[in-house]
Amino acid sequence: MASERERLHNLFPDLDFDPEQLRNRYREERDRRLREDGEAQYLEAEGEFARYADEDPYVEPDYEREPLELTLDVVVIGAGFSGLMTGARLKERAIDNFRIIESGGNFGGTWYWNRYPGAQCDIESYCYLPLLEETGYMPKEKYSYAPEIYEHVKRVGKYFELDDRAIFRTRVTQVKWLEDEALWEVSTHRHDKIRTRFVIQATGPANRPKLPGIPGINRFRGKSFHTSRWDYDYTGGDHNGGLARLWDKKVAVIGTGATAIQCVPFLGEYANELYVFQRTPSSVDLRGNKPTDSDWYDSLEPGWQRNRRENFAATLAGQNLGEDLVADGWTDIVRRIGLALRARQSDAGDLDMEELALRSEIADFQKMNEIRSRVDETVENSEAAEKLKPWYRQFCKRPTFNDEYLETFNRETVHLIDVADAKGVERITETSVIANGREYEVDCIIYATGFEITTDAHRRVDFDTIGRGGLSLYDHWRDGFRTLHGLSSHGFPNWFTIGINQNAFSPNMTAMFDDQAMHVSYIIDEVKRAEAEEGWVREIIRLAGTGPLSFLNECTPGYYNREGTAAQGTRQNTGYAPGINVFNDLLSAWRESGDLEGMIFS
Repeated sequence: MASERERLHNLFPDLDFDPEQLRNRYREERDRRLREDGEAQYLEAEGEFARYADEDPYVEPDYEREPLELTLDVVVIGAGFSGLMTGARLKERAIDNFRIIESGGNFGGTWYWNRYPGAQCDIESYCYLPLLEETGYMPKEKYSYAPEIYEHVKRVGKYFELDDRAIFRTRVTQVKWLEDEALWEVSTHRHDKIRTRFVIQATGPANRPKLPGIPGINRFRGKSFHTSRWDYDYTGGDHNGGLARLWDKKVAVIGTGATAIQCVPFLGEYANELYVFQRTPSSVDLRGNKPTDSDWYDSLEPGWQRNRRENFAATLAGQNLGEDLVADGWTDIVRRIGLALRARQSDAGDLDMEELALRSEIADFQKMNEIRSRVDETVENSEAAEKLKPWYRQFCKRPTFNDEYLETFNRETVHLIDVADAKGVERITETSVIANGREYEVDCIIYATGFEITTDAHRRVDFDTIGRGGLSLYDHWRDGFRTLHGLSSHGFPNWFTIGINQNAFSPNMTAMFDDQAMHVSYIIDEVKRAEAEEGWVREIIRLAGTGPLSFLNECTPGYYNREGTAAQGTRQNTGYAPGINVFNDLLSAWRESGDLEGMIFS
């Protein structure tokens, strides 16, 4: 049997690096950062830390209203993209008796909260922004910035007339099934009394700010905030920059994931001194943003957005569709692997799984070598450049794309503090951040630490859902999620969730959530229509009583009594007992209501 070295030489005769050395380096770098406490290293944003999650800097703080008393068909919890699209899809099915409950001051979810300077989507806007065809909107650029995304969120709400169905600045505190009434009771911190037949939990995977459990984090007396609650009163400026109030401030940024990649260039431009504390560097590829070609956009045929986002998902899954419609950093590595495999297959026929895995790994190594080379080409300080290089496979972390981040470290006032060996920042004092045994005195600490995505489900959703028999949803899920299609759970009737667990995942989450919203709306619509039919049958039986069958049974045989067998029939086959005039009045009222209740159209 050929050795791996011989196999590599035969498959990749021009390879200019040693894969085994890279594998070892990746393992070493991983082990430097592994912590025994795992996800327990993060604090919950509650109690003395609640301000990092509960404060809303985008609305007036003093807001009161009278408690609501409502009986509804559907309650949607959350008004981010998943809740917004659920509302839109319910409206498409003429389901109107619903409300969307949201803790923020408007629609948007992640894009309501994330208004930090430079915030931008890393999935192209033609795939990411939902309902473009329905609303007739053309994104300005291939990758939309947060203000445009937020405006589109509000556009969708207006187009589908969801504003009047939204209950903003309201936190759900409990959802409880009332067995005797076959309804859900939704409680809120504003003492609302809301009962509903269906509940759709659309709280999203990125709704709870994540805080590092750094000793002393509560001792700092300067300014501190999470990037999802950006304080422009302190920094000055807006999403486009202009953070002029930082000119005399020393600022610390803790975290170097997707958020920091976008906001650090603006902080570096304006802060007197900027300290960026990094445990793991991000993979930073070119953004390559560009304005939308209006001629191209006008040429698109109906159904183009679904076709495009399905093409994106298929390309990422390695399927050969002949054309990569998106053609960006996300699909680049998959294209490379696909081209290499197809070239190999044309020469040697089918590939075994071992060779397939090896070719994928080599393509990944080559891509990451390019990412690391870009760091050397961009960052002038060789020591900083070495610390900014990511040593892991491309999709070990969410890849980032930015054309200004790396250049920021060429500024004399910007300092990269690598804390990999210490596995994080050591501690925080009243005035400083302590890392690697050194004290960095700062005026402001900005936590660019993202959201809790994979922590305990109940920790990420700060209300309980109580189903049949008093069972908590989170007790039901104690040993892991238990769902059908990731959308519903046994023991929680008429309850659905839109999310990322036990269903197919895509980095283009809006497409994933939209399809789930369409599915759940379909189910609710079908249940309501089936009940309309069943309700009419029950009404026929109730009004018929037993008299007609008894009378017909005594009659001489004929078609009136099915040749003497009427007693073998059922009351649901009889006519509407109150008579034709009452029936015609009923039909007239049904027509005038305009909602065609109980009908299915195709």
